[in-house]
Amino acid sequence: MTRAPNQIVELTRIRVLTFLREPEAIFWVFVFPLVLAAVLGFAFRSAGEVSVPIGLLEGAGAAELAAALERDPSLDVERFHDADAARRDLRKAAVDVLVQPAPDGGAPILWLDENRPEAQNARVRILRALELEASGGRAAEVTVEPMTEKGSRYVDFLFPGLLGMNLMGTGMWGVGFAIADVRRRKFLKRMLVTPMKKSSFFLAFLLSRLVFLVLEIVALVCIGTWVLDVPFRCNPLDFALLTVVGATTFSGIGILVASRAQTIEAVSGLMNLVMMPMWLGSGVFFSYERFPDVVQPFLALLPLTGLNDALRSMMIDGEGLSGVLPELLVQAFWAVAAFLVALRIFRWQ
Repeated sequence: MTRAPNQIVELTRIRVLTFLREPEAIFWVFVFPLVLAAVLGFAFRSAGEVSVPIGLLEGAGAAELAAALERDPSLDVERFHDADAARRDLRKAAVDVLVQPAPDGGAPILWLDENRPEAQNARVRILRALELEASGGRAAEVTVEPMTEKGSRYVDFLFPGLLGMNLMGTGMWGVGFAIADVRRRKFLKRMLVTPMKKSSFFLAFLLSRLVFLVLEIVALVCIGTWVLDVPFRCNPLDFALLTVVGATTFSGIGILVASRAQTIEAVSGLMNLVMMPMWLGSGVFFSYERFPDVVQPFLALLPLTGLNDALRSMMIDGEGLSGVLPELLVQAFWAVAAFLVALRIFRWQ
């Protein structure tokens, strides 16, 4: 009879080998944490030092304020001539605090969302920088204006991003996983002897996804507007069309990812690989404008980035379809490209 210690060793070895044969487990345990740490560090750090983006409105006294703030290397000061553009960047979390010189030459005004830890951190750094400039070392005087109106809070920025991420996740997993499942059950092989077209097969999955889209979006928007008090200032028909385009885009990408995958594990790994850059770089939880300027044009071309930007423009700013046309074109490009490539590479077996 095998002794107990040997049993434990053998069982442990089997479990380790089983784990190493699961690409999805390896991805989530080893790859994802490393990539997440690298991307967030890339977005929020510069030259080894934390960089805090703040905005400064031009006006009387702005030059003196800019000189004081820029002496702190941790403050990344962006100057704005247009107050509307500055407030838009503050809503998008592209800047943590907006500094406005007082019209009468008094204490500067700090506009911020007090519920955001990043805004509180920026506020402390601004006060420290201004205190260094104050004569006699006296405390700097500022006026804090909390951003409390609907559309200007961090939750108003976050919710459309979560909505876009949900459309991506359910679109890709709902379609891609279903195709992988019918392939695993050998059902696709039976299609070889039928006149079934690939396009018909794909459209059936897409239309079934759109059937559940209505319930999904209505439930989420009701929670956002009634529970979280997130604004919904757009035309419902325009919004519905945008969500259909977004769902179609990610369903097409899901079909493409599952076109050749033979196992559920392979599909899971590929799905995670495709979605991970968009989780981190498409502005779901923080603005992608925090990344260096050189990579922002590439991030703007990701399908989730365009969808998130369009959702925020519609829900918060009340834009119509014409106002989000560039984002719709990005979505349409990815949808058409994904379907065409999937039709070319898909195999029934």
